[in-house]
Amino acid sequence: MNYQPNEIRSDTPVEVRGESLSTTGYGEQRGLPWRLIVLGILIVGALVAAWYFFGQGSGTAVPAADRDDQAPRITVVTPGRTTIEGTISATGSLAARREMPVGVVGEGGRVVSVPVEQGQWVRAGQVLASIDQSVQSQQARAQAAQIEVARADAELAQSNLDRALQLVERGFISKADVDRLTATRDAARARVQVAQAQLNELRARNARLNIVAPAAGLLLERNVEPGATVSAGSPPLFRIARGGEMELRAQVGESDLARLSVGVQASVVPSGTDKSFVGQIWQLAPTIDAQNRQGTARIALPYAPELRPGGFATATIQSGTVVAPMLPESAILSDDDGAFVYIVDAENKARRRGVTTGIVTRDGIAVIDGLDGSEKVVLRAGGFLTEGETIAPQQADAETRTGG
Repeated sequence: MNYQPNEIRSDTPVEVRGESLSTTGYGEQRGLPWRLIVLGILIVGALVAAWYFFGQGSGTAVPAADRDDQAPRITVVTPGRTTIEGTISATGSLAARREMPVGVVGEGGRVVSVPVEQGQWVRAGQVLASIDQSVQSQQARAQAAQIEVARADAELAQSNLDRALQLVERGFISKADVDRLTATRDAARARVQVAQAQLNELRARNARLNIVAPAAGLLLERNVEPGATVSAGSPPLFRIARGGEMELRAQVGESDLARLSVGVQASVVPSGTDKSFVGQIWQLAPTIDAQNRQGTARIALPYAPELRPGGFATATIQSGTVVAPMLPESAILSDDDGAFVYIVDAENKARRRGVTTGIVTRDGIAVIDGLDGSEKVVLRAGGFLTEGETIAPQQADAETRTGG
């Protein structure tokens, strides 16, 4: 082998050092950003660990103010106990309390005059319609003449008896003749009485031809005109509200009807007017309509021009008083288990409480069981709460309490 120094390649210290320096410089340039990223991750992790340890991990409680800021703010109300006037609203039709249909009592005939108009007040016995009595008047005159004939016969029989009694003492008339004359006289007197009774009957029949008011009251209907022919089979010719008394026949649900009694006051407002009339329940229906599950409460009313039979009216009936907490409708919820509310306990947690509701008024609903009035009851948003949820209660003011 020939040794040639100039062809031998060997790494000199300079080359090796230069290559090392070059490699080291590149590594430093690429590794610097990664160190910063790792350092940032470590710092963030340390902060998270510190927050967890000092805020939660160490078991130290979060201040109450911070918890309240995080909990939902819910309006609550303390209802207390109120004396509540219960009312029941009902509707119905106005009618005469005692309506009297008046028709033909006698044999009838042709109407010659009708001196009254509907809407007028009439007195008992007042003639409402006159019937032609020309034929009946002649019959009465004939019967009066029969009375005179019977009286004449009776007077003659009495005279014959008197003469016979004078002759019987002389022996010219027998005792039997006296008895016969006495019987004749008694029969004549009886015929006078029969004729008088027949005349009275005719006069009574004639008096019944005229149609008269059976009692004083307000004439509601007039269904006849002069010239009409009427008979005992004719429909009622007049209708009278006795004494002018009216009533509202209010339709009330069976549950509300059970809460009412005779004598309870009611306020009635006829349709088409804003005037209110005070009346009293004088009768409650003994039955319930099987179709609509309602009964009738008859409310007696004094006469007033605005109270027209057949008209529609609304009644507000007093159904008694009760002392109980009262809540607005928004506070009372219901589900398959019944009515309930959410109350707030001492730890500001929502708790479900079953309740029984009672009287419903314009101001709210009475709670007759389940609350004593001292609880904090969620006023609204109860449907969005869950049992045990922590809330930040905020007491309602008077305007919020009443829904203003």
